[in-house]
Amino acid sequence: MGFVNVLSAGLAGFGTGLSLIVAIGAQNAFVLRQGVRRHAVAAVVALCAASDAVLISLGVAGLGAVVTAWPAALTLVGLAGGGFLICYGVLAGRRALRPAAIGLTTRGAAAGSLGSAVLTCLAMTWLNPHVYLDTVLLVGSVAADRGDLRWIFGLGAMAASLAWFACLGYGARLLSPVLSRPGAWRALDVLVAVTMLRDGHDAAGPRAVTPQRARS
Repeated sequence: MGFVNVLSAGLAGFGTGLSLIVAIGAQNAFVLRQGVRRHAVAAVVALCAASDAVLISLGVAGLGAVVTAWPAALTLVGLAGGGFLICYGVLAGRRALRPAAIGLTTRGAAAGSLGSAVLTCLAMTWLNPHVYLDTVLLVGSVAADRGDLRWIFGLGAMAASLAWFACLGYGARLLSPVLSRPGAWRALDVLVAVTMLRDGHDAAGPRAVTPQRARS
C-alpha cells in the first residue's frame, strides 16, 4: 500500500463522488437557494456532507446487498419522498407566480426557521431512493474493487461531497447582487419548482428502484 496507490484510490473516490453529485437536482437546488439567502448554510452543508459520509461508509462496508434485497422498502421511500418533493415544487411554483416582497431578500432573517431548513434538508436527502442505490450500492461496489484501499476510496468520495456542498452553499452568495431583482428570484423559483416536480415524479414512479442519480 504505497503512497501512489493511496493517492490514486483517494483521487478515484473523489472523482467518482463528484461525478455522482454534480447535477441539477432537488438537493442541489435547495442548497443553492439557501446559499443565496445566506440562511442556515452551515447546517445545510454539514447535513448534506454528513449524510453522504454515512451512506458512503455503509456502501464501503458492504451493505449494498441489503439495499437490493429490499426493493419494496425503496418503493415506499420513493413514494414518500416523491410526494414531499412534489409538494415543495408546488410551493416554489406558487412563489414564482405570486412572489412576496419578503421573499426577495437575500438575507436569512426572512428565509424561515433553522428547524424548517434542517427538516427539509433531511427529507430531501433521506427520502430519495436514488441516494441509497447510487451512494450505497454504486459507490460501495466500485470501492470494493479497490480491496484494502476501499476506505481510502470512500474517504475520497466523502471529500468530494463536502467540497461540492461547501462550494455550492457558500459560493451561491456571489449571486446575491443578481438575485436582488424580483425577476431573477422568480426565475430561480421556477428552476427549483421544475427540478422538484421532476425529481418527485421520478422518485415516486416506477424508476424509483433503478440505479440513477436524481437527488443532487
